[in-house]
Amino acid sequence: MAIAAQTLELAPAQQVETQSYMVRRQLVKRLADSICLPESKLTPQERHMAGDVLVELLRSADADTREAVAKRLVMLNEAPRTILIILAKDEIDIARHVLENSKSLTDSDLIHIARKVRMEHRVMIAQRRHLSDAVVDVLVEFMEEDVVETILKNKGSNLSETAIQRILVVSRSHQPYVELLAKRDETRPSHGLTMFWWANSSNRRRILQRFAVTRHVLQDSTADLYPLAAADKWQDAGVRKALQFIERRQRNRVATERSIYSSLEEAIEDVARTGLTKTLAAEISYMAGIKPATGAQILTDKGGHPLAILCKAPGLKRPYLEKLWQGLGRAVVTPDGKEDPAFARVMETYDTISTDKAQTVLRYWNWSLTASLSPEVLKHIKNGVIPREEEFGAAAISAALVFSNRN
Repeated sequence: MAIAAQTLELAPAQQVETQSYMVRRQLVKRLADSICLPESKLTPQERHMAGDVLVELLRSADADTREAVAKRLVMLNEAPRTILIILAKDEIDIARHVLENSKSLTDSDLIHIARKVRMEHRVMIAQRRHLSDAVVDVLVEFMEEDVVETILKNKGSNLSETAIQRILVVSRSHQPYVELLAKRDETRPSHGLTMFWWANSSNRRRILQRFAVTRHVLQDSTADLYPLAAADKWQDAGVRKALQFIERRQRNRVATERSIYSSLEEAIEDVARTGLTKTLAAEISYMAGIKPATGAQILTDKGGHPLAILCKAPGLKRPYLEKLWQGLGRAVVTPDGKEDPAFARVMETYDTISTDKAQTVLRYWNWSLTASLSPEVLKHIKNGVIPREEEFGAAAISAALVFSNRN
């Protein structure tokens, strides 16, 4: 009987609690309904007052109530931002309604929310139909894989140069970023042809298909400047480097005249006989119209694809790529007599790219890797720091990303 008496004594309290809960839910619903009334039926002042009262109730409301409000307010174009921000920072099941669909949240609101929530919330923000570069910059600061990949897949997101540079740095050790960046409209040749150096075989093919282009317009528009620069004895270093990038002729005739070899072909034949030395690498680089630093990067590349570019650009015939490949101690066939897969991929690159497009890629590499190697940039590279583009230019960034790559 004692137990029954206790139960009877608790029942009224439970009834009061249930009644209080129902009243609270109804009050929250009525306030939310009032806020959603059109301007013709509710003044802005009254809307804000209702919002202030609703905020206080939501702070101690249960999850079901909070989610109901989130669903109710999310499609309102002028929903009280304070309430939306509170709900956007709530548990993910509640926050998702606001983060995915609310049109009332400003960029400032999204930036504030992104800094205060967990990764799963930031993924929801990254899925929004439209994302400004300012919001993307903040989301990318955390460099969370799920968030970054969601942004890169989202066609409605806008990437600033700052965001791209952050992702580029990490892409050196995360191949999915390379593939996704290669598809983005914001990705420039400087980004794509720099990523090439750490891209896998399929991504290298994708990058070349998009960024290996001709330079016909540039060549036609600057043709009359070459004799003028030559008459000035190429005193302007910036002009010299720019025109070297644009010009049609790939081989360096002056370097060939000074070389102990009569031609680039002869130098490669020597590599096939004796193997590659530092002196031979420099000779090949100069005669191919590039700097030794660029040549070294190409000749030591593990994948070997840049060798196809090095041979195609100056017009070397197919057998010379095979001679160079063998001279570097790489296999042409497997032990069972089949064509080595790595060699096959390099030959495919050689066969599918035209000479003029290969020249564009080779000249861009040479320009980007060597044009800005000032003492200050070299110091950045040594310290593993990426220079700022507005201070040092795109070439300096490319050089720093490639030469400081440890992967």
